[in-house]
Amino acid sequence: MSRAPSVVVVTGASSGIGLETVALLRARGDHVVLASRSPEALRAAVAGTTPTGPTPDGTVPGRVLVVPTDVGDRDAVEALFAAARAELGRVDAVVHAAAVLAYGRFDDVPADVYDRALQTTLIGTANVARCALAEFGPRERGSLVVVGSLLGKIATPLMSSYVTAKWGVHGLVRCLQLEARSTPGIEVSLVSPGGVDTPIYHLAGTYVGRHGKPPPPVVPAAKVARAVVRCLDHPRRDVNADLGPANAVTVLGFRAMPAVFDLLVGPLLRWTGFGAAAPEPTPGNVTGPRPLLEASSGGFGSVPLDLPEPVRRAVPAGLPRAATAVVLGAGVTSAAVRWATRRVSAGR
Repeated sequence: MSRAPSVVVVTGASSGIGLETVALLRARGDHVVLASRSPEALRAAVAGTTPTGPTPDGTVPGRVLVVPTDVGDRDAVEALFAAARAELGRVDAVVHAAAVLAYGRFDDVPADVYDRALQTTLIGTANVARCALAEFGPRERGSLVVVGSLLGKIATPLMSSYVTAKWGVHGLVRCLQLEARSTPGIEVSLVSPGGVDTPIYHLAGTYVGRHGKPPPPVVPAAKVARAVVRCLDHPRRDVNADLGPANAVTVLGFRAMPAVFDLLVGPLLRWTGFGAAAPEPTPGNVTGPRPLLEASSGGFGSVPLDLPEPVRRAVPAGLPRAATAVVLGAGVTSAAVRWATRRVSAGR
């Protein structure tokens, strides 16, 4: 028995995880409402995800609706849902993937850029969730999937506009999940990836003299999109470890060994989280869309959690990569604890 197509609203639909999610939904015959700020990028998204006829199992492509929307604008989000309801009759599910960021020390990022980043990523999530729940309530069913981040569980320097917003997003989603316990049939899921190969790093604002890049391990946007679609069918409280064990290890380090984490996170971010030089400070797409840079991939590829050559030589041959990371982490942690103990003993 074939499944009936759902009507799914996808925000951030013109790039990265949102775009890959659109492709998966269209391939299985769902009716998809695409939302992002750029009409040009949305048109390209539709063209790039249009199935070429029925699939081998006979699935017929569903309808598609494009609604340019700034999720930070509550009126625009309400208009998005009104358009979906008017054209397609209902909204069965919502995938919220829209987010922006600006790299830089808190006091170096201009206040208007910082506030705009929070408006899009955090207030935008609230705007979309409010409208989604209003659609689901009368029918007493529906599924909301929010794309969070590993950075909604830990903190790093030079990314406070994103970390602050994502911590707020995670807090909001957890509250919604608790409240949804009294509304059976309405589900709220959170997907929290770490480094993902998307264009957000090229699009981001930067006030550190360099452009960002995803820290390893880097997974393709399509892998995260598959987790998102699975949550639509089988809701989950938080999909984290499914996207790579390094995420869970990082969160454990942040919570269980905060002094060690604080010691290491800055150097590690500078080592793994920045790429090409930026000629001058820029707000990137925080203050407006940059459609020419929007795509499903940022060109970073899938990057494993690799280790420098001297470290690899010091690890016994044949030890699995995950075990190598544990051994290295234990060694680094032990050394860091000894170093901190010596400093405390010396009264520094």
